Amino acid sequence: MESRDEQRLKALIVYCSATGNTRKVADAIHEGLLSEKVESTLCTVQDAAGKEFYEFDLVFLGSPSIEFLPAAPMMRFIKDKLNLHRARGDIKLCAPRVPGKTAVVFCTYSGPHTGLNEATTAGKYMAQLLEHIGFDVAEEWYVVGEFHNGKEFNTMGRLGDIRGRPNEEDLAKVRNDVSRLVRSMRGR
Repeated sequence: MESRDEQRLKALIVYCSATGNTRKVADAIHEGLLSEKVESTLCTVQDAAGKEFYEFDLVFLGSPSIEFLPAAPMMRFIKDKLNLHRARGDIKLCAPRVPGKTAVVFCTYSGPHTGLNEATTAGKYMAQLLEHIGFDVAEEWYVVGEFHNGKEFNTMGRLGDIRGRPNEEDLAKVRNDVSRLVRSMRGR
């Protein structure tokens, strides 16, 4: 019989990434899960349509923040998933939690105008899909990412010089956060 520490967890990471920033974070999450011996499936939002979230103990959903919302491919994915779960009757009043189902949303952002505030709405939007279907959204992670379409957005915005972000320090924090979360799920 497996102890709680040895419990085999299954995780799904679904992300979209236009410039590579969000992909870097998704890869760091995947690496962190593998280091904790979690069975991890990593896929783009385009490849995730047929994935059944309930088959996983832990689901990560990630997107860049674009005009305060997730990117268009993630928005379509969320709408399609909500329609599927609504049609199946999975969405219930008061959004009761499904035991053993945990989620994290992650969002990359440049925030040249108002900083983190430009990303939190995108994270909250993604979290609503997961909460509506009964997942406990344990955390929301916001990671600074370089803006790829204008130097002034990387050096003169509210966040200062963000060239090269997410950098190794940012990604190491993500891997550490994954380890901390998995260990807490296992009761260690």
